[in-house]
Amino acid sequence: MPPDVEAVAEQVFVALADPSRRAILATLASHGPATATDLADRLPITRQAIAKHLALLSEAGLVTAQPGERRRVRYRLRSAPMRVAQQFLAALARDWDGSLDALQEHLNR
Repeated sequence: MPPDVEAVAEQVFVALADPSRRAILATLASHGPATATDLADRLPITRQAIAKHLALLSEAGLVTAQPGERRRVRYRLRSAPMRVAQQFLAALARDWDGSLDALQEHLNR
């Protein structure tokens, strides 16, 4: 597996490890693009904490900032890094499936 795939997957997993960041992503997924203030109105998280989480999510490539009116920045989900992480997990699963199938065959003999 190329190192860049592993690096992207690692960033995604680090971002998803925090329940507040998962809540932010879920809110963006269900309500569409939003500002940090919009997210703070919908979640039990301060606007300052949301801004810090959005910075990490942006570094991981999971959200992108879009400048709007009156210097308000709206954040939109990006699915590409999540797909890379899914591919990483699928590759691991294939490796495990082969090993588990071989073990099952051995045990059946």
